[in-house]
Amino acid sequence: MFPAADFIVTNVRVFTSNEINPYAEAVAVKGNRIVYVGNRVEVENWRAAGTRVLDGQGNTLMPGFIDCHFHLLSGCVEIGGAQLQEVRNQSELSNALRDFAAENEATPWVVGHGIKYGIVSTRQELDAIIPDRLLYIGAYDGHTAWANTKALETAGILRGDNDPASNSIVVRDEAGIATGELREWAIDAVHDLVPEPNDKRKRELLSLGMKRISATGVTSVHNMNGDMKELKTYAEAEAAGEMLLRVYVPCCVAPENAEAMLVEASQMAEVRGDYARGGAVKFFMDGVWESYTALTLAPYADSPGVLSEGVWSLDDFTRIAAACDRMGLQIFVHACGDGAVRRTLDGYERVQTLNGKRDSRHRVEHVEVIHPDDMPRFEQLGVIASMQPLHSPTDVVEETDVWLSRVGARRWPLSFAWRDIKDSGAALVFGSDWTVASYNPLLSIHAVLNRQKWAPDNPDQRLTLEEVLVSYTRDAAYAEFQEGQKGQLKPGYLADLVLLSADIFQTPSEEIKNITPLLTMVNGRVVHEA
Repeated sequence: MFPAADFIVTNVRVFTSNEINPYAEAVAVKGNRIVYVGNRVEVENWRAAGTRVLDGQGNTLMPGFIDCHFHLLSGCVEIGGAQLQEVRNQSELSNALRDFAAENEATPWVVGHGIKYGIVSTRQELDAIIPDRLLYIGAYDGHTAWANTKALETAGILRGDNDPASNSIVVRDEAGIATGELREWAIDAVHDLVPEPNDKRKRELLSLGMKRISATGVTSVHNMNGDMKELKTYAEAEAAGEMLLRVYVPCCVAPENAEAMLVEASQMAEVRGDYARGGAVKFFMDGVWESYTALTLAPYADSPGVLSEGVWSLDDFTRIAAACDRMGLQIFVHACGDGAVRRTLDGYERVQTLNGKRDSRHRVEHVEVIHPDDMPRFEQLGVIASMQPLHSPTDVVEETDVWLSRVGARRWPLSFAWRDIKDSGAALVFGSDWTVASYNPLLSIHAVLNRQKWAPDNPDQRLTLEEVLVSYTRDAAYAEFQEGQKGQLKPGYLADLVLLSADIFQTPSEEIKNITPLLTMVNGRVVHEA
């Protein structure tokens, strides 16, 4: 006699992400766990009067997507600002900001998010749009921002009398006056003046954001910024039954606050909720190619005189990373440039020499460019490569593409090297880096499957569909030490799953971006249903 299941999905093509039993026809769920994965006949043993049975009509049912690089709370808060992702020129920027300002007359600040490079460059351009209110807009990648004169004066950085230090660039003209462009941590000089929404509003925006994210089939995210205050926001939402996603939250560690943050990281590691938990730390080894702050092994192609020193010296990174490793914390390191990737791997190698090798699963985030000599080191050191498909140009080389011109054609064969890294034996996982790119994983899958060579002699870096799905599920769970709990459709595993609107394996690769989730389940609860 079988116990009654709460939920059955049958007549589906089940992709389990389980190597032993990769495909099935039906899944049964009881409580928050999967109790059966198999065929359409035997699943009937789990049916009872109260069981909800869903006919999947031959579509794909699979584990929920695990996004391995995300900015959940900050991204949700940004929903409350002007959305500039689709702005293409200064006229459209002016309309978007003025419309937002008119709709929010009571607030002194006008804040926008997601703008692309090359649309605005000076405070005067922003003054022409809004001169009499504080105006701040952030680039889509979070590493550059622009402010009008009033905001720069309020921050005390217009004339250089209060310049921030440490990995901060306030771009100035020949007279030493701020142009309006801020790079890396100089952004905080203005951004920190923007009033935060109160806790109630934060929770409202978090709820709104999670509903939208759940609708794309994402069931877990690895946050890439955080502290105890942010983790408590998730924990409080979990206690109130409001969480729709599982979130793994690291503690961000910077050179100037490293020792203090290690104490906080240790406290965060004690938070082990079903939805929200700590246990990791996040470092920045460099910035990004677009703002000339990536740490490179050779000069920038379009500005050979520019050289970034990176955020951490190798000695300082090794010292703090070794302390984190001794505490049992997992380490994430932002590294876009090939120099940053090498310095991070050098640091991990030193840490293993100091502390001994363990199952640490430390990670390098982004790996936008890598030197061939460093490719095999991921597997040798047991380090995970965490990459973001939508950061990569997909199919054509455009003269206006800032990233491609910064990197230069000589480095294109070593850029976003998904296939080469996978074939080297490294564990490879994927994410969106939302709000830098869309959180829709089907767009990322489309990008990996349809990427074209930027030049005829470039290697083909595409993966197979099954490889990409595994990176978003089973391997993503491994990347957070949860491979025994989720990332597969398997009896005993958490009921985190997504039913797609088509059989993804029968869908032409160029059409995968049009697939949508019909149903998303987290912890046995339906959180989205079309």
